[in-house]
Amino acid sequence: MSHVAAYSRLAEVYDEIVIDPCHDRWASFLHEHWSADPVGVRSVLDLGCGTGLLAGELIARGYRVVGVDASDEMLALARERLGPGVALSQMTLPDLAVEGVFDAAVCTFDGLNYLTPQELRLTMAAVALRLRPAGWLIFDLHTDRMMSFTISNPVVAGETAENKFVIGSTVDPVARTCDTTIEITRARDGDPFTEHHRQYFHADADVRASLQDAGFAVSAVGDEYTYEPADESTLRATWTTRRLPA
Repeated sequence: MSHVAAYSRLAEVYDEIVIDPCHDRWASFLHEHWSADPVGVRSVLDLGCGTGLLAGELIARGYRVVGVDASDEMLALARERLGPGVALSQMTLPDLAVEGVFDAAVCTFDGLNYLTPQELRLTMAAVALRLRPAGWLIFDLHTDRMMSFTISNPVVAGETAENKFVIGSTVDPVARTCDTTIEITRARDGDPFTEHHRQYFHADADVRASLQDAGFAVSAVGDEYTYEPADESTLRATWTTRRLPA
C-alpha cells in the first residue's frame, strides 16, 4: 500500500467517503446571518475550500467566492466543479496572499484544526487584514467532546461507493493532538493507499485569545451551523465572529 501526502489521493474519493450532505444547510445558515447585515455581504473568502462544495452553494446564492486550499489535488476538483470564473489558489495557512478586501470569510469541516496553536493565531491575524470593518469570520472547530469521542472510537471502518476504508486515530489529550491514518482500497481499480493527517484540538480559551488579539469579537458559538448554543455534547462548534472597527 502506497503512502502519500495528505489530501493528495484522498481528493479522488473525498466527496464520497468524508463528506455528508451538509453544505446546503450550512450555506443557508451563513446566508441567514449575512442577509441581516445592513452593509451587505457580497464577497466571501473560502479558507480550505476543498473540492468546492460549499463555494458552489454560496455562488448559487449570489455570492462572489474566492477559494484557497493547501491541496492542489482538491483544487483541481474544485475547478472542475466551479468553472474557470471562480478564483482558486493553492495556499497553506497562515500564508494568505490573496488580493482585495472581503465582506466575509469562512472555514468549514474542521479546516482550522489542522493548524498548530501558533498557526491559528497567525491565521486569525492574516484573515483580519482581508476583511472590511465588521466583516464576518465564521468557522467550525472540533471540540473537547470530539476529542473524547475519538479516544473512545479510535477506529472507523466501512465501505461506500465501492471504496473500502479504515480510519484509525491516536489522540494525545495532553498535547491535544490527533494523528489519523486513512487507509483506502478503491475496489473500482484495486489501487490502495494510505494518508496521514494531524489535527489539533484547540482549547476554547486559546481560540478566544487568538480572535481577540486579531481584532475579532465573538457573536456566538453554536452547535454545528445551528442557532443552538454549543454545550458539552457538541462535537463540532461553529464560531460566528465579526471584525471590530479599527
